Amino acid sequence: MIMIFFASIGTPTYAYPFQGYARICHMKLKIKRVDKTLPVPEYQTKGSVAFDLYARKTTTVKPFSPTIIPANIILRVPAGYFLMLVSRSSTPIRKHLMVSNGIGVIDQDYHGDKDEIGIQVLNFSKEDVTIEKGERIAQALLVKIAKVEEFEEVDSITDVSRGGFGSTG
Repeated sequence: MIMIFFASIGTPTYAYPFQGYARICHMKLKIKRVDKTLPVPEYQTKGSVAFDLYARKTTTVKPFSPTIIPANIILRVPAGYFLMLVSRSSTPIRKHLMVSNGIGVIDQDYHGDKDEIGIQVLNFSKEDVTIEKGERIAQALLVKIAKVEEFEEVDSITDVSRGGFGSTG
């Protein structure tokens, strides 16, 4: 069985929502909404591993110009985790937007009262794209981390090299 643990604070509870799904750790996450008229982030299905984030304000994204869209939440990432921000699968097709650096990383210490999460997007079309207030703009998921305690420098890792980018075909 694959074991997947999301953040746990205090005593975690576990559930098996569907036969064949991984073991899931449930937890409470402290959040602060900047605009309380917008929804609390939510998972769209019982099998979802990421929750949706909403645009706090209407934002126009110019072509090929990275733009930050405020996501309306400030949260405290639990110790031992980071929050990964990723595109919703439909956003590039429907809106011609992608998270401009591939993913966003929210560290454990980014949680002050003015540290609203922002989604940095890139419009890869030739036209302006408008994101409306309240529109779902990205997904977020908690990911367990491991930190390197010490980097051990060696003269060789292995004699076998794969050849670099595209080496497997």
